[in-house]
Amino acid sequence: MPSFFDAWLPFIYLYGVGGIFFFSGIIIIKKSGAINLSKKRNKFWLRVMLFGFFYFVALHFLVNIAALYF
Repeated sequence: MPSFFDAWLPFIYLYGVGGIFFFSGIIIIKKSGAINLSKKRNKFWLRVMLFGFFYFVALHFLVNIAALYF
């Protein structure tokens, strides 16, 4: 069985560091006024982006679990 450093450290790095950049971008977009959350269409796309990020985190997590334990 692979060690923690082989299996989970890349996962944590990918979504930890990548998540910092992703959410920093979301904050910059919000603070600069580039997105108007009172508009239904802008709110929809923000939700799509957030759902997409967490969807891929969950999918990658489940694939890691399957590869390590099944």
